[in-house]
Amino acid sequence: MSDGDSDGDGDTGGRTEISTETEPSVLVLRKGTHGVPIEEYAAALRDRLPDGSVELARTPAAERKLIRDAEFVTGMVLEEDLLERAENLEVFACAYAGTGHLPMDRLEQRGVTVTNASGVHGPNIGEHVLGSILRFTRRFHVGNRRQRRREWRHYQAHELQGSTVTIVGLGAIGTAVAQRLEPFGVETVGVRYTPEKGGPTDEVIGFDPEAFHEALARTDYLVLACPLTETTRGLIDRDAFVTLDPEAVLVNVARGPVVDTDALLEAVRSNWIRGAALDVTDPEPLPEDHPLWNFENVKITPHNAGHTPKYYDRLAEIVAENARRFAEGDGDGIELQNQVRP
Repeated sequence: MSDGDSDGDGDTGGRTEISTETEPSVLVLRKGTHGVPIEEYAAALRDRLPDGSVELARTPAAERKLIRDAEFVTGMVLEEDLLERAENLEVFACAYAGTGHLPMDRLEQRGVTVTNASGVHGPNIGEHVLGSILRFTRRFHVGNRRQRRREWRHYQAHELQGSTVTIVGLGAIGTAVAQRLEPFGVETVGVRYTPEKGGPTDEVIGFDPEAFHEALARTDYLVLACPLTETTRGLIDRDAFVTLDPEAVLVNVARGPVVDTDALLEAVRSNWIRGAALDVTDPEPLPEDHPLWNFENVKITPHNAGHTPKYYDRLAEIVAENARRFAEGDGDGIELQNQVRP
């Protein structure tokens, strides 16, 4: 980020004295998401903090100036050079569910508490997954093709009831998927790191390869809703596709690298699976000349499952509550929603 613009204030000569005010005070950084103006996020916070202060840093210069004294900051990103200017930062409320793009080590060194937007995406991504499953179940893509051709010809479809849906990841999104599947009479299998915690599915297993492949062997719809970690990177590889039934469908709303793209191409070309619905890919964005674009039984959306007109409202509920807790606390031992660190 350029330092060409003046900060507009002088050197404080050290760390500014932390305010003792009890009214919530929030600084909103300028980057928005999903094509929705960041002003709407600031407005949603103001609605929920009528007695507090919500300031929007709308330019790079404003960010550099205002972050110096801010204790509670929220935004999509926080670059390291901006973090270095944040002399009094106590809480960074990340506006994304994932925090891998943040300088987490430096934030930890500084003792900054980090929260995320976990739970904001549950309803909309749950609906996206359900729509993807129903598309393949009732073969709407075949109907669309025949409509384009003005061809009145029956085709065979499938039925969701009685199917087995395996959901990898039982966080807010995986839970929302499981809840939305309940009325359809399906058997659900959840996969999580700590299966002893149970979950919203009929059965919960861990990532043990033997148990995982046993689940894959009886899976009709495989939903990926997990974070990208060392365990999940390349989880759905060639062996996984071979284990899956040829009538199985893959739905990925997690991260592209959870699936081995070369193995997916081989699986689609060789009819090892019935199809795939991909909201995320590896690489991403998917290059225009990539062969995955060319398969009718591969549905690709541009990392769009997370879009919802209610995103900022849901996010503001979490962040405003945390801002109140922070303002009312003494700085130590404050319990915040969605706390990632420390």
